[in-house]
Amino acid sequence: MTKEIRVSNIKLGANNPLFLIAGPCVIESEESSLRHAKALVDITKKLKIPFIFKSSYDKANRSAGDSYRGQGLVKGLAILKKVKEEFNAPVLSDVHCKAEIEAAAEVLDIIQIPAFLCRQTDFIIACAKTKRTVNIKKGQFLAPWDISNVINKVEKAGNSKILITERGASFGYNNLVSDMRSIPIMQDFGYPVIYDATHSVQLPGGDGKSSGGERQFVPVLSRAAVAAGCDGLFIEVHENPSRALCDGPNSIALKDLEDLLRQVIGIRKVIRN
Repeated sequence: MTKEIRVSNIKLGANNPLFLIAGPCVIESEESSLRHAKALVDITKKLKIPFIFKSSYDKANRSAGDSYRGQGLVKGLAILKKVKEEFNAPVLSDVHCKAEIEAAAEVLDIIQIPAFLCRQTDFIIACAKTKRTVNIKKGQFLAPWDISNVINKVEKAGNSKILITERGASFGYNNLVSDMRSIPIMQDFGYPVIYDATHSVQLPGGDGKSSGGERQFVPVLSRAAVAAGCDGLFIEVHENPSRALCDGPNSIALKDLEDLLRQVIGIRKVIRN
């Protein structure tokens, strides 16, 4: 069993309910963020699922230099703060450089280490020293047991508020595959493990100047991950994924989320019994 991590007003891991991290990949506007947050809060309250709102103020790892990156640090954090205050929901965003950490930590409840940066020692230590909960996204290039080295860096910086996220492993060019064995393997290190069901169906760089995706597989992989015992799910959603400014091909439609969550809640009850 994983240890319990408290984030704002919710408890994650241990014997607590399956939790959800969800939102649009990137902040497109204040209005869009508030609409998505309200819809997600309404759904998760109805289903009694602990919820964390996720949207990136800046996506610094886009395939092409002219891809949409977000609202930027100052405006993006102000929007996340408004979401947090208006809906009483914890907020998460990825941080991409040391210069942004201090400002981000003033707003974010969870600082996310991007998969591509999960071996950047100084950056990880700086994030850990904020004392905020740190969500480590396991790089596509790491074996699940190698995540112990990253955990070690955070712990040695004096922070034991750690989450780990599985988001698939590189499988040839422009493709990822999910090995569900990674969930119990990483849980053995003692911290809650999240399954990122939408980035796991991403086709990195698959559309040339942007990443492709196969969102039709999000439900089956979500069900498989919950059956494998994950503590939480990470799902990027959008009102209209085909018009999303970032990661639309691997995001699911907001209208389809409630049905999927009902399915995984049912699976969770079965494996817990």
